[in-house]
Formats: sequence, structure tokens, C-alpha cells
Amino acid sequence: MNRRALLLAAALAPLSRQAWAQGVDPAAIAFKLPEQIPWGPVSASGSQQALLVGDPRQEGFYAVMNRWLPNSMSRPHFHPNDRFITVLKGTWWMGSGPRFNPDSTVPVSAGSFITHFGRGIHYDGAKAESCELLIVGQGPGTSTPAEIR
Repeated sequence: MNRRALLLAAALAPLSRQAWAQGVDPAAIAFKLPEQIPWGPVSASGSQQALLVGDPRQEGFYAVMNRWLPNSMSRPHFHPNDRFITVLKGTWWMGSGPRFNPDSTVPVSAGSFITHFGRGIHYDGAKAESCELLIVGQGPGTSTPAEIR
């Protein structure tokens, strides 16, 4: 077993014991309840991220949850690979192109599914209410600024 797999197994062990206590075989299913999901600090753009699986900075599959605080938006940027997003809660606002124009963003409600194509310049975030997203993709999922002022 490689180091990454060992670390993941160690991190999930307490959850697996809880799952077993609740009648779920930890060899078949591992889970985290909402209060057990580790949210990171709020970024300068007003979002928080919770790493669920993998690492978006590295090669390979990753899944993260992203929370946008009210009245927060990213600036125009792109990612090297496709990303697949599901809006879990609230309304997410999306715009495209290198010129930042929050007034031109389009609202996307909870339950919607979006594809951000690799190298497609976009910006996004929340307006009056916060929103939460599930983002999955193949890493690296780094963000490159692309704004024209």
C-alpha cells in the first residue's frame, strides 16, 4: 500500500468505525457526515474549499466542495482540464470571457450540472446568498488568471 493510500485509510478509520457502529460495513462504504467535512479557510475571493478525494493540485481524479460566501466572486481565470460542477445549494452566478463583468453573470440554481471546459476563461461566485458546489475533475486543476482590464 503506498503512502497516500495509508494516509487516506488512517483519515477514514474513525469514520469507518462509526459506519460499522451504524450497521454499514466499512469495507464496503466510507462516509462523512456534513459536520465532519473539513472546510478550509476563506480565500481572498470569498470562497472556502473542502477536499473530499484526491488533490486538485496533483495529477489524477479529485472531488472538492466549494462554498461561495454572499457577494463574492472570482476574477477571470481558466483551468487546464475540464471540470464538472453540480450546484448543491443556493444560486451560483457564472460569467465567461477575460473582462470581469458581474452584471452579465447568469444564475444557476441548485441541482444544475455545469461543465467548465479546459482553458475556457470564466469567473463565478455568489451574489445575495451563499452557494455550495461539488466540483470533480482530473488534476492538476490549478487556476490561471486571465483578466483583461
